[in-house]
Amino acid sequence: MIESILIQGAASFGNEPQRLDGLSQLNFMFGSNGAGKTTISRIIADEVTFPSCTVSWKGGTKLESLVYNHDFVERNFHQVAELKGVFTLGEQQKETLDQIAAARAKVDELTQEVAKLTGNLQGADGHGGKRGELTVLENAFKEKAWTYKQKFEGKNIQTAFKGSMGSKDSFKTKVLQEQGSNKATILPLDELEKKSASIFGQTPTTESMVTAIDATSLLAHESNPILKKRVIGKEDVDIAAMIKKLGNSDWVRTGRTYYDVNDKICPFCQQETSEAFAKSLNDYFDETFIANSRAIDDLAMNYTTDSERIRQQIVSVITSPSHFLDAEKLRSEKELLDTKLNLNIQKISEKKKEASQLVELESIVNVVNAIKSLIDDANQKITEHNKMVANLDAERRALTSQVWRFVLEELKADLATYTSKKSGLNSAISSMGQQIRDKGTEKAQKQAEIRALEKQTTSVQPTIDAINALLLSFGFQSFKLAPSPAGTSYKLIRQDGSDAKATLSEGEKTFLTFLYFYHLLKGSLSESGMTENRIVVFDDPVSSLDSEILFIVSSLIKGLFDEVRAGNSRIKQIFVLTHNVYFHKEISYNQKRKDKALKEETFWVVRKRDAFSTIDPHDSNPIKTSYDLLWDEVRRADRSKLTIQNTLRRILENYFKILGGIDLHKLSEKFEGKEKAICSSLISWINDGSHFAHDDLYVSLDDAQVETCLKVFEDIFKKSDHHAHYKMMMGDAYADAAGVEAV
Repeated sequence: MIESILIQGAASFGNEPQRLDGLSQLNFMFGSNGAGKTTISRIIADEVTFPSCTVSWKGGTKLESLVYNHDFVERNFHQVAELKGVFTLGEQQKETLDQIAAARAKVDELTQEVAKLTGNLQGADGHGGKRGELTVLENAFKEKAWTYKQKFEGKNIQTAFKGSMGSKDSFKTKVLQEQGSNKATILPLDELEKKSASIFGQTPTTESMVTAIDATSLLAHESNPILKKRVIGKEDVDIAAMIKKLGNSDWVRTGRTYYDVNDKICPFCQQETSEAFAKSLNDYFDETFIANSRAIDDLAMNYTTDSERIRQQIVSVITSPSHFLDAEKLRSEKELLDTKLNLNIQKISEKKKEASQLVELESIVNVVNAIKSLIDDANQKITEHNKMVANLDAERRALTSQVWRFVLEELKADLATYTSKKSGLNSAISSMGQQIRDKGTEKAQKQAEIRALEKQTTSVQPTIDAINALLLSFGFQSFKLAPSPAGTSYKLIRQDGSDAKATLSEGEKTFLTFLYFYHLLKGSLSESGMTENRIVVFDDPVSSLDSEILFIVSSLIKGLFDEVRAGNSRIKQIFVLTHNVYFHKEISYNQKRKDKALKEETFWVVRKRDAFSTIDPHDSNPIKTSYDLLWDEVRRADRSKLTIQNTLRRILENYFKILGGIDLHKLSEKFEGKEKAICSSLISWINDGSHFAHDDLYVSLDDAQVETCLKVFEDIFKKSDHHAHYKMMMGDAYADAAGVEAV
């Protein structure tokens, strides 16, 4: 059964969707000619040819659609020489019929089971059930993952998400891909961000190594033995005892320089000295003393030179620092080194002045090691950086994996919940899908069995007999159906056996094609298929029929209604579309209905407003009486400009024919000019015996012309002294209009 129909972009229907929702077993649609009814019937007949429209079937089970409309009449009567035979089941082979009934019951049971499983699988609207739950689960996890991703926007780390940031779906897909394959090491976020700044930032270049300092020679000076040695003269010289006693060796050594330049005269007492004294003085400061003194001088010079060299090395590093080097700390260590070096130079200088003193230099080992450590650390980082630059692609891939691994760890709990629930839903969906396929296979086997059984007991003759009997009973005695020579189609013949097809009247053609379609509903155009479940559409089946035949057609269709309600028919749903108010009133009458539609019914009105068709649902039968319906069209503010003239004519015809005794044609004499012409136009069809419900004339009017017609229409009631009836039928619409005029 069809549950809903969406129509847009088809024939007179525009791009604004029109919906038929909540369809039931019996569906009545009323609308004037050209409103769009036939388009609806064509969509039901073959939805594939209307790609912008959608027909939704209950449980996803599509049934055979049999549609009676202009296309059916054209296809089966006008375009063929003979009518195709309608195969029906014979009633003599009871055993075969029982087998068909049992198989059909099993098909119906399987259909219901498939519908139930389909409902559990995807819901009534195709978006619920287990698949709907899975969709909700997928969307919830997608939103969770996307929310987490947004935390990294604007940061270097988000470069790892490149290629997955375009949409929530792509990001979620990437997360799930990584879940199954990512084995990278988990790193803390701050380390990932630091690495990202380097690896994902501006493409880096190789860095030069920081020049190492060499303090080997400088450090060696600290252990120079001369520093611990008292440098004095020989002790076995005459003067030695006195120098030793006074402890003034350094003073004597210094004064000796003045003695040498003062021509051997003592610089202190100004007395000439003897050769023996000069010799004793020279012997005291012998070669050993001179060598030791030279060693002190060399130490002083070398220490100063080595100190300056290492200072320059450090200054060079500080002047052009690497960003991997802690330059501030290096400056601090250099200041400490400078202090120690200056102190040591001063100590050596004092040793040089007083060679007999013992000197211990300030050790610079720790500060030199600290400086070396800073430079070594920087060079290690530079080495790693240069290695990274040389292998940047691999480093970026590795870091990308580490970032995704971090994401997976952060989403660990959500992933576990998602994976568990998804597994359960997929298992349920797979199981239901398999059951649907299995039952579908079993159903197909049963349907094949039914087709084989149907071929054993089918014939086209019962349809000929039934249609001819109906034709005869309704007074159509001049023609009948007869089997063709091939035995699989029908031809129309007169009583003398001549061909009657070309000479039938429109009414005869309409009634014959309806009877043909009616019998097709319980048969098939092939030797199988007559027991398939189906839906039926009747689109204006009473055009060109008189009231007696209209009543017969209504009775036959209402008989189908009873079968559908009882549930013992292959027909599961019926649509009736008509523009004939009399037929609609007759076909939709049900004494059980009070104010609201019965549960198995729906009512709709199809209208064409300006250029586009619309469909309006009604919770009760919108056609109270045909006469009231006509007035309803006049009362509507959005009345059709195309059909308003016909509506006004029909009201005048219905009211004044029933009233009688009034010559409306003389009323036109009470009008002048344009209004007189409009009055004549409106009443010209009254009492015209050739007028039928389908013989409508459509002329498109503009707003001004419509208002003029409506004014003349009201004036006809005024001038015939029936204005009270006009006001009664217009109701609130008249009161509203009167209020506007009063203002």
